[in-house]
Amino acid sequence: MKTLVVLLAQVLPLLVPAVAALAWLTMPRASKVALAVQAVIALVVVLALIQVAAGLQSDPRPFAVDPALTPYFAHPADNGFPSDHTALAATVAFLVMRYRTRVGTVLLAASIIGGAARVIAHVHHTQDIAAGVLLAALAVAAAAIAWRWVGPRLPGNLLGEGDRGRRA
Repeated sequence: MKTLVVLLAQVLPLLVPAVAALAWLTMPRASKVALAVQAVIALVVVLALIQVAAGLQSDPRPFAVDPALTPYFAHPADNGFPSDHTALAATVAFLVMRYRTRVGTVLLAASIIGGAARVIAHVHHTQDIAAGVLLAALAVAAAAIAWRWVGPRLPGNLLGEGDRGRRA
């Protein structure tokens, strides 16, 4: 059981972006551009939000609070709030969900399961995982709002709209 928890805690946060990349490859060009632009924005925003949240809230890791708990894998005894792994994986999942609902939903479930495994492994508290998911949702919402402004201003050929806008 411990091996499964460690595997879920360490592999799922890496598997989410890998599956997202495969989903991205199957999208039409306009969706690829939209998702890529929103991904850059969302990832910058979520990284900033993680830093702000960590600065506002200190939450020592479970094994640092209770010496009777031993983490299932080596981890520094730093601030665990929010869960970076969960925040980044959930950001990717929410982004994919905007274009491939089912795939995104599965990726979000994987992000949450990975976070839960990190709680079971004694390297995070539940609130660290919840905060990571919330920050991801905020970052993707910010990226979606930004895309509404940026998208219409991109050249048509970038979005794969053929010769629209070209001059002879």
